[in-house]
Amino acid sequence: MSFAENLQYLRKEKNITQEQLAEQLEVSRQSVSKWESGQSYPEMEKLLQICSMFQCNLDTMMQGDISKEFAQDIHGYDAFKNQFSKWMTAGVGLVLFGVSVMLLLTGVGLDEMLCTAVFFIFLIVAVLIFIVMGMQNDRFSKKHPQIEDFYTEEEKEHAYRAFIIRIAVGVGMILIGVLFVMVMDEYLEGQMLDAVQEERMEGFLYGIFMLVITAAASLLVYGGLQKTKYDIVEYNKEANPSLEKRKRDLLASKICGCIMLIATIVFLWWSFSTNSWEITWIVYVAAGILCGIVCIVLSRDEV
Repeated sequence: MSFAENLQYLRKEKNITQEQLAEQLEVSRQSVSKWESGQSYPEMEKLLQICSMFQCNLDTMMQGDISKEFAQDIHGYDAFKNQFSKWMTAGVGLVLFGVSVMLLLTGVGLDEMLCTAVFFIFLIVAVLIFIVMGMQNDRFSKKHPQIEDFYTEEEKEHAYRAFIIRIAVGVGMILIGVLFVMVMDEYLEGQMLDAVQEERMEGFLYGIFMLVITAAASLLVYGGLQKTKYDIVEYNKEANPSLEKRKRDLLASKICGCIMLIATIVFLWWSFSTNSWEITWIVYVAAGILCGIVCIVLSRDEV
């Protein structure tokens, strides 16, 4: 934006006329009119007075977009996205925590069917969270298809630094978990355990490992969602998709639904036929990765 456009924006934002602005600056209304039409510029003294009056930066006033400094979150976008991030992270965490609990219960010797039932309780709650939050997110996007970018550059920079820290901590936790499993596996090999004891110890060991993965994955998911929140341009693009993109997104959702249905069938068949409840949960991990690949491929931008 030019100085003329910025001055007009500030004057209208404060709801004052050219005459009122001219009186405060002790100049003629014609001078203000020429400034706003781009025919002339005020002297440095008047420029500094204008910046002081409207509490803005001189550089932004002369060659920036002053509207971004006065933009407001009138639709409650930030609060909604914070809530969305927390609940979606909770859903992911519940699925992984359910796996952790199932493995830990197996490790203490509880019936495998009971352990699996406990996992499904967590899974059902997580699925309900995904459905409700997905519907709310879709409703918010349709209700507010265009959001003005009200975040400042300082806020975006702070969010990016927080994102880097969360990614680093999350990856570090995963590596620590892998190291823990490797060390414990080596330790167990040196112990005189029968088959039942070894199976229980492995279940307990991998249960602890999955707890670490749960915390790490939750941190990574939350960090990613929070970073995405600040990309208003991408939000506006997603909220106003082309017909072609809507068709691709619908296809992606149908394919992912089929993948998860098949994963559930495979999980039940594999578990009941081999009685290997302690490892069949890996089917859902593979299905989740496959769904992610499908969404990435089908949601790419049009050329």
